[in-house]
Amino acid sequence: MSTGKGPLKGRAARLGRLMPSGPSSAARTPFVLLVFVLLGGGLIALLLLNSALNQGSFKLRELKDRTTELTDEEQALQRDVDDYAAPDALERRARELGMVPGGSPAFLGPDGKVLGEPSTAVAPKPSPSAKPAPPVSSNPQPNTATATSPTGGSPTSPGPTGSGPVRTAPAPASPTTSGR
Repeated sequence: MSTGKGPLKGRAARLGRLMPSGPSSAARTPFVLLVFVLLGGGLIALLLLNSALNQGSFKLRELKDRTTELTDEEQALQRDVDDYAAPDALERRARELGMVPGGSPAFLGPDGKVLGEPSTAVAPKPSPSAKPAPPVSSNPQPNTATATSPTGGSPTSPGPTGSGPVRTAPAPASPTTSGR
C-alpha cells in the first residue's frame, strides 16, 4: 500500500478538475482597480496642484510689477514734494504771492512779559534785473452780488467808491510738506 500523493481517482478526480489549481485571478481584480484609481487620483491631484501654483505665480508676478510701478510713482511724488519744500522754492513762490520776509519777532514769556522788539516787514526794493510781477486783482470783474460776513451776519459794507459791496478773495493756502 502506498500512502503517497498519487493521482486522484474517482469522485475526487472529477472535483479536482472543476477547481483551478493556481491562485485565483478573481481575487486580484479589486486590488488592481484600487491601484489604478489611486494612481489616477494622484495624477489628477498633482495636475490641479500644479495649475494652482502656476496661477499663484502669475498673480505674484503681477503684484510685484504693480508694487514696482507704485514705488516708482511714490519716489517721483516724493521728489516733487522735496523740490517744492526746498527753501529757495518756498521763497520764490512766496514772492510770487506778494509775501515779504518778516521783521524781527517778539516773544511772550511764561509770565506774560513781551521779550524783544517787534518790527514790521518791509518789502525789499526790486532789483533792476528782476521783472516786477503784475498786480493781482482780487475782484477782476465788477460784482453786484451781496456778500455776507463769515459770521453769517449782515451784508458787507459798500466799497470805497460806494459802487457796491466788496468781496474779499480767500487767502491762498500755505504750502505744506509731508514731514519726512
